[in-house]
Amino acid sequence: MRTIRFLLALLIVAMPAALFAQVRISIAIGPPMLPVYEQPICPGDDYLWTPGYWAYDDSVSDYYWVDGEWVMAPEAGLLWTPGYWGWGDGGYFFNEGYWGPEVGFYGGINYGFGYFGEGYGGGRWDGGHFFYNRSVNNLDVTRNRNVYNTAIDSHNENRVSFNGGSGGINVRATSQQEAVGRQRHVPPVAAQQQHMQSARANPELRASVNQGKLPAKPATTIPVGFNDHQVAAPQRAVEPSSSSTGRPAGELRAEAPSASSVNTQPHSVVHPNDLPPVARSAPSNSGNAKADKKYQQQQDKLNAQQSQERQNLQQKQDSQHQQKAGEAQTQKTEQKHSQQTQQLAQKHQAQQQSLQTRQPQPRAQSEERPHK
Repeated sequence: MRTIRFLLALLIVAMPAALFAQVRISIAIGPPMLPVYEQPICPGDDYLWTPGYWAYDDSVSDYYWVDGEWVMAPEAGLLWTPGYWGWGDGGYFFNEGYWGPEVGFYGGINYGFGYFGEGYGGGRWDGGHFFYNRSVNNLDVTRNRNVYNTAIDSHNENRVSFNGGSGGINVRATSQQEAVGRQRHVPPVAAQQQHMQSARANPELRASVNQGKLPAKPATTIPVGFNDHQVAAPQRAVEPSSSSTGRPAGELRAEAPSASSVNTQPHSVVHPNDLPPVARSAPSNSGNAKADKKYQQQQDKLNAQQSQERQNLQQKQDSQHQQKAGEAQTQKTEQKHSQQTQQLAQKHQAQQQSLQTRQPQPRAQSEERPHK
């Protein structure tokens, strides 16, 4: 018996770590149809669209909707391959999305907005900046300066949200897509993880509650970190010819503002010190003093944590500024700092939203009235 236990332990140690990463929850019933929803306007340059999808909460045995969002890529040149549900071994498994140099296989699912089942037609990287296809993205040229227009004729109107099984999309990965799947991948960034957790905490996003129809959302707001000081002055988009620029005809680049407008233009957010103060929600007044006090303590703790994270990032960036570098390297460093700051702002916004879902709610009047 001791020999058998030793051999089993040796076998477990010898197993590659990747094998454990493949342990997933098997769901007997596939997710609902993909709902129809609007894409919010792109908040600024170099944000990439990550489409909405159905996730699964094992604690309540229910699917819940994770809305699409604009996210800063972990680094320039990376594209997002959406996750998807696939059938195998008698159940549905979720294949997590990832960042990589190319868009891989995502089950043939039509997520829309450039993800029509294969590849991505919503934009491309060029010279360290992302260029947006305005035919499939919700853009504003005062925020998105690098745009082009290429019509995409997608005949895939299927809203099925899973691959394989009964009623699923019957598409398999090509050899090229399989090769992309073996490339270097970067997992979802912190902002995406926070966004998913926030959706999980919202009962209205569960499939059993909304029946596949999303609840009404408030008016779209500009994400944290994008206030009036960041929105550039309106710029006239110009369309260069392919012969003069080497770019395809139909691509739009923003015309540089005049010197006078540059002198009066508010500075953009690059460093944590440029961000507005850490948001604080109004004190809770649910009528339950104990619950309100606990919520306020959680809010204070989160605010202190976020302020400290801002200070840490600012100090790190300040130390990098002290290093001597040429103009090209300085520009590259500033671009990196801007990306770091926006990712931190996204993370903090998601944390605040997640906390707000746990805010104590006022008791109904029927509960407050004494029974006669």
